[in-house]
Amino acid sequence: MEWFPAMPLEGWADTKETVHRFTQIVGKVRLATSVRRNHWWNVPFHLTGRGITTRPSGGFDGVPVFTVDFDFVAHRLIVNRLDGHSVSFGLTGQSVSSFHRTFFAALEDLGIEVAIEAEPFGLADSTPFAQDTKHAAYDPVLVNRYWQVLSQVNLVLERFAARFCGKISPVHHFWHTFDIAVTRFSGRSVGAQPQADPVTREAYSREVISSGFWFGDDAMPWPAFYSYTAPEPAGLAEEPLRPEEAAWLPQRGSHLAVLRYDDARAHDDPVATVLDFLDCAYQAGARRARWDRALLVSLPGTTDPLVEQEAPQQPPEQP
Repeated sequence: MEWFPAMPLEGWADTKETVHRFTQIVGKVRLATSVRRNHWWNVPFHLTGRGITTRPSGGFDGVPVFTVDFDFVAHRLIVNRLDGHSVSFGLTGQSVSSFHRTFFAALEDLGIEVAIEAEPFGLADSTPFAQDTKHAAYDPVLVNRYWQVLSQVNLVLERFAARFCGKISPVHHFWHTFDIAVTRFSGRSVGAQPQADPVTREAYSREVISSGFWFGDDAMPWPAFYSYTAPEPAGLAEEPLRPEEAAWLPQRGSHLAVLRYDDARAHDDPVATVLDFLDCAYQAGARRARWDRALLVSLPGTTDPLVEQEAPQQPPEQP
């Protein structure tokens, strides 16, 4: 299969708006029925062999253990209860309103009672889900392509994550911003942020360098890989980036390192190009923020000191 197939935003914008709201509805159920983890790691979706999953939820306060899966091959939503009972329905032909109604009927059939804030988070059109008949586009071919791209990026981010031996998040797909990301932590606390909202305070209570991919939006109407350091250290945007197409872009008072998806696709080895970009952006943030550089290990996925001793020595990194 081709690495990084074409995915221009304009080709599936209507379908994306619909699917994004589908995932927000299911994601809010996950938020309400999962055990809270630091930095909201309990909330995002994870990839499966056919789509994305909430992972098992419930199990406490009288809520049965259940999992919700989007199958982007058969284009169905499946709600599985731990005892084997299951309800599923098709995704094609659904408006946001009908999806919301059918999904909550499926939960009720399985004895799962849950309440959510039933309106979009962070989207320009904030029509409540139950009333949204406008967003009803669902192209199965393009949705399957979205899942293929997501799956490939997931594997690239896993390879990038394997090079780090400090605290690091899973690779996960966020339903509020519709991106996929992995976040490295320095281990240092940021301190109190009374000016920030509770979601932001929890997400950025520690120093982080986050790397990921998003499919584009109105502000940046093209898919791209990205990296940012938070809090942003002074001079970060002065650091050089690789490849030459990459750039630092202003974003809400700070900067994103951005490599457009199509620029990565144009290289002979797009996977190596993306990994080099993410590593370059990480090194820039870690250097400027004075992170412990030993957190970046030379052998992916290895912390065994005997293995490290037997490995060929790498030349020292330039300051």
